Amino acid sequence: MPLNTAVYLGFNKLSSSFVSFRPLTTMRHLLTAVRRPILRHWAILQSANYKPQKPQPPPSPPSPPKPPKKPVSFCLHGESWEDEYNWMSQLNDRVAMRHMDVYMEQEEKYTEAVMYDTERLQSKLQAEMAPRLAPELSTPPLRWGPWLYYRRVEEGKQYPVLCRRLANVNEEFISNKSPSAGFDFTSGKKIEQRLLDYNLEAERFGGYAYEELSEVSPDHRYLAYTMYDKDNDYFKLSVRDLNFGSLCSKPQADRVSSIAWAKDGQALLYVVTDDKKRPFRLYCSMLGSNDEDVLILEEPQENVHLSIRHTKDFRYLTVNAFSTQSSKVFLINAADPLSGMTLVWECEANAHCIIEHHKEYLYLFTDAAVQGQTVDHHYLLRSPVASSSSPRKWENVFANDQDLIIEDVDFCDSHLLLIVREGRKYRLYSICLPLCNSTVGVHLKEVNPQNLPLPDHVSQILPGPNYDFYSSTMRFAITSPVMPDAVVDYDLTNGKWTIVQQQNLLYERTRVLYGSASSMSKNFSGNNAVDDRPWNDLAEYYACEEYDVPSYDGVLVPLTILYSRHRRKNGENPGLLHGHGAYGELLDKRWRSELKSLLDRGWVIAYADVRGGGGGGRKWHHDGRRTNKLNSVKDYISCAKFLIEREVVQDTKLAGWGYSAGGLLVASAINFCPDLFRAAVLKVPFLDPTHTLLMPILPLAPNDYEEFGYPGDIEDFRAIREYSPYDNIHKDALYPAILVTSSFNTRFGVWEAAKWVARVREYSIYDPSRPVLLNLTTDIVEENRYLQCKEAAMETAFLMKTVES
Repeated sequence: MPLNTAVYLGFNKLSSSFVSFRPLTTMRHLLTAVRRPILRHWAILQSANYKPQKPQPPPSPPSPPKPPKKPVSFCLHGESWEDEYNWMSQLNDRVAMRHMDVYMEQEEKYTEAVMYDTERLQSKLQAEMAPRLAPELSTPPLRWGPWLYYRRVEEGKQYPVLCRRLANVNEEFISNKSPSAGFDFTSGKKIEQRLLDYNLEAERFGGYAYEELSEVSPDHRYLAYTMYDKDNDYFKLSVRDLNFGSLCSKPQADRVSSIAWAKDGQALLYVVTDDKKRPFRLYCSMLGSNDEDVLILEEPQENVHLSIRHTKDFRYLTVNAFSTQSSKVFLINAADPLSGMTLVWECEANAHCIIEHHKEYLYLFTDAAVQGQTVDHHYLLRSPVASSSSPRKWENVFANDQDLIIEDVDFCDSHLLLIVREGRKYRLYSICLPLCNSTVGVHLKEVNPQNLPLPDHVSQILPGPNYDFYSSTMRFAITSPVMPDAVVDYDLTNGKWTIVQQQNLLYERTRVLYGSASSMSKNFSGNNAVDDRPWNDLAEYYACEEYDVPSYDGVLVPLTILYSRHRRKNGENPGLLHGHGAYGELLDKRWRSELKSLLDRGWVIAYADVRGGGGGGRKWHHDGRRTNKLNSVKDYISCAKFLIEREVVQDTKLAGWGYSAGGLLVASAINFCPDLFRAAVLKVPFLDPTHTLLMPILPLAPNDYEEFGYPGDIEDFRAIREYSPYDNIHKDALYPAILVTSSFNTRFGVWEAAKWVARVREYSIYDPSRPVLLNLTTDIVEENRYLQCKEAAMETAFLMKTVES
C-alpha cells in the first residue's frame, strides 16, 4: 500500500475508533523520515537546472487614439483662429462621417482598455447600486374627480402602462401589490382600465417610447399626448378615446410643442414648430368634427415663440408670445376658443409670466420689471377678469419683502400655496381663498399663512400635478441632500400630511409604491409626527453642512457639503465637487443613491451654487451669463480651493463633476487651474460654444444665446472666446484624468466632446495615470434603469481608479 494511502487510512481509523495517540505520532515521524530524502534529491535536481526568471514587466498602457487633423480657418470681429477638428461636425460630408465612425470605434476600444482593470470593481459597484434604485413599479395614484390615475410597470416590460380606477368603488384594491391586471378575484370583475400601453407605443415609433406631453381632457373622455419620432426628430400628437381605447382620426399633427383642452374636452388647441423648431402656429381642433383644424395664430417674426396652457379650473386658456424684445400673454375663453384672444399682459423680454384664474380674478406670477426697474425675484399680481381699463391694471397681492422670496405658487379652489425661501431655508405656506380686498398688498405674514411641515436641509420643493382644482389635498415633491425624494400630500382643511411615496434605504425598498392612505401611507398631524423619523432621512449617517465661500470679487457663493459621519478625516478625504451655473436653474442637490458608494468609502460630495444658476434671484442669474460667464467659473474655482484650504478634501484628491452646461463650467475651470483637480467627469457637456453659437448644427433657442452670448455682438464674442473650454486648453500642462460621456441623442452634438478630447490630448502633457476618456452611448440613459446603474458604476470606478491611486 502506498504510504500516503496508509496515512490517510490511519487518520480515518483514528477518527472512527479509540486509537492511542502514540501510533499516530509514530506514523507522522515515519512519514517525515521517508519524505526528507525524496525532497532533498528533488531540490538537488532543481538547483542543477535552475534558471532565474526575469520579473514580468507591467503591461504597457494603451495609446490614445489620434484622429486626423484638417485645419479650417475662421475670422470674426478682427480675430482669426483655426479648428483642426472641424471636420468632426460636418454631418453632410460622407467621408468625414466615415472617419468619425472609425474614430469613435477607436475611442470605445481605448476606454475599454484603460478601464479593463476596474471590471471587477464596476461589477461590485453595480451590485451595490442596483438594489438602491427605486423599483418604480408604479407612480403614486393621483385622484382627479372620480378617478385615480397612475402609471405602473408590468413584469418583463420596459415601459409603463397608464391606468385608472374608480376611487370610491375600488380603493381597497389600491395597494403596493397590484392585483394582476387590476382584477378582483373575489368578485371576478376587472377594476382597472388600461389607458395607454407605452410598450405598444414603442412599436409605433421604431422600438422607442418617449413622451413629452400628456393631458387628460376635463371630462375624462380623451387623452392627448405627444411621442418622440426619432426618425424625423420631432414630437407627434395623438388623441386616444379612453372609452373605446382607440386613436381618434383627428387631430394628428407633427412637431407639436404644447397642448391645452377647451370646451370641457370637445376642443384641443396645440402649437406646432417650424423646421427650426420654433413654436409659431396655434391651431384649434374640434373632436368629433370632420372640419379642418382652425389656424388661430401664426407668428411671422422669427424671434417670437408661442406656447399655450389652460388655467387649473379650465375656464381660460393663456397664450404666451415671448421674444428677445417683449413678452405678451393673451387670454382665450375656454368655452368658446374661436371667439378671439385678448391681450392681458405685456412686458419686457425674458420675463417669466404664468396666469391663473380664481373666482373672477386673474393671478399673474412674474418677475417682470416694475416701472422700468428690474426686480430680483418673482411676485404675485391680480386683476379682475372683467377689467375694462386699457392697459389692464394689476395690483400686488403681497407687499415687497426682501427677506422672504416667493419661489413658486399653486392654486386650488380653497387655498393658495406658496413655496417661499428665507435665506437658504425653504417654507411651504397655505393661505385661504378668496382673499379679502383689505388683505391685498399687505406683508405675507400679516395674512396668517399656515406653515406646512418640511424636513431639514430641503434643497427644492416641486408642486405635483394637482389636476383636481376642487380638491383640498395638494401634492408636492420634496428633495434633500440627506433624504430620498418624498412625495407628500397635504390636506389643507385639517393640517394632516401623508407621505405617499418615498424610498427607505434603511428598512424597506419603498415606503409606498402606490396605495391608499389607509393601507400603506403614513399620516401625520401638524408638526407632531407619529414615529421618530417621519421623513426617513439619513442625517444619522451623513452630515450636511452649508458654507458661504468668498469668490474672487468678494461675492459669497453657497457651498453645500455632504459626508459620512463615520468616515470623515481632516485633510485626507477625496472629494467630488458638482456645479452647473446656467439658465437660472437650481443645482440638483437631491439625494442620489449612486453617490452612497462614494460616501461610504470616505468621499466628500460638495455642491457649488455658482452665479448663473438659480436660488439667488434674477441678478444672481444675470451675473453669471453672457459677458459675466467667467464669474461662474471663478466661483467654482473658489469653492474648490475652499475645500482644500479648509482640509475638507485632500489637496491631491479633488475631482469635478458637471452635466450639460455644468460640463462647460468644470472644463473651463480646469483650463484655468489644471493642477487644482485630480480628475473630472463631464456628462454630455457643452464644450465648444464658439462654433456651436456661431454656426449651430442643431437648432438653438433664444435662451441659449441669452445665456451664453450672441457671437455677432463683439463684447459677447470676446467673452465666449475667453471662457470657451475648447479654445483655452493649456499647452504643455498636466491635465487631470477626465471622463467625458456623450450620447448620439443629446442636444449638444457628440462632435463637441470628441473635438475637445482630441485637443486636450494633443496639447497637454501625456500621463497614462491621468487618461482622458470618451465614453459614448447610443441609447438615452435616463430611460433605462440598467444603463443608469451601469454608467454610474463606470463613473464611480473611474473616480476611484484615478483619484485614490
